[in-house]
Amino acid sequence: MTNKDPYLALRIPEFRFFIIARFCIIVALQIQGVVVGWQMYEITNDPFALGLIGLAEAIPAIGVSLYAGHIADTVSRKKIISLCVGLLTICSASLLFINQINLISILGNDAIKWSLYGAIFMSGIARGFMGPALFAFMPQLLNNKTEYANAVSWNSTTWQTASVAGPALGGLIYVFGGLNASYSADLGLMFLALIIILFSISSRELPTQINKEILTIKESITVGIKFIFENKIILSAISLDLFAVLFGGAVALLPVFCKDILHEGAWALGLLRAAPAVGSVIMAMGIAYIPIHKKAGNKLLWAVAGFGVCMIGFAVSEIFWISFALLLLSGACDSISVIVRSTLLQTRTPEHMKGRVSAVNNIFIGSSNEIGSFESGLAAKLLGTVNSEIFGGCMTLIVAAITAYKAKELRELEL
Repeated sequence: MTNKDPYLALRIPEFRFFIIARFCIIVALQIQGVVVGWQMYEITNDPFALGLIGLAEAIPAIGVSLYAGHIADTVSRKKIISLCVGLLTICSASLLFINQINLISILGNDAIKWSLYGAIFMSGIARGFMGPALFAFMPQLLNNKTEYANAVSWNSTTWQTASVAGPALGGLIYVFGGLNASYSADLGLMFLALIIILFSISSRELPTQINKEILTIKESITVGIKFIFENKIILSAISLDLFAVLFGGAVALLPVFCKDILHEGAWALGLLRAAPAVGSVIMAMGIAYIPIHKKAGNKLLWAVAGFGVCMIGFAVSEIFWISFALLLLSGACDSISVIVRSTLLQTRTPEHMKGRVSAVNNIFIGSSNEIGSFESGLAAKLLGTVNSEIFGGCMTLIVAAITAYKAKELRELEL
């Protein structure tokens, strides 16, 4: 078996179970997100309440990230993942219970609204701890480093596929089965993931630390942050991705483009929202078959530049299918960036630091999505919708060019 085998990582039984469990978790969370959002809007009829759902999840997830990274490097990673998925299962069960007992009729809309916020807040805490543990645990399921790139490709494919399937499945179940059926599906998938993790994946010992000195929590977290900021090639890759998402993303403005520029309805908005994820899935599958090894840094830089060009093209397009194709291509470019960056982090980070490094990466990339949406809205208000997206695409190109000029190590990266 060579490292050109597209199913290299999937031939490892426990990695297969890991991927299946992760798929179930993501689909369950996507179903939950769609249904909670719809239910919240029905209760409040207030778009701001929908924004608070994202905030209720983002604040605890980002807030616990650094500590979660420390925990992922000091406590059994399987135990952390099991506890987090267990907490997510409890949150799913509570959402189902709230609707089964018809809490609205007992306590009114405010009670169920705050119950929904509470469940999402607890989910945010669980996801904040789970992210670093998943990142650090996955390579422990592999046989050697030659399987890392293939494993990252399948991991990315799983995430993107679930991100496309989850919302669609959630919408269909809600239409044909209602709230209880939707929350039951959410709970069933989360419980299935928990069973797989508990009984089909064995625990792994924590990697032996190179530095045997016992560190305080503060020192441990500081070591993880210093590792990224002192490792120029990793810092360059993370920063490149951060600024590309910060300036170049179009998701926040898609409703405006769809309604006012392309003059299409809600069906078109759904397709445009799905297009980047579909492009990502296609590219990730391609990379699983044809891995990126040689000139990986150059390909990363060209992918980010391609993402910027797609955003500029999308901004000026007035034809729906051209806009759809450009978003599809932007997703493909983003997939290259994600896979190269993830493989770089996996291969260049010492095993005993992967939790902490992943936590810092999650803060960089996770926060850039939220701030990027704010930047898009602010730029649209100041410059106009089309000009703001052109500006974002141009800034992405400038960031890619500056990084290519300044970061020689990244430019010459080989995986």
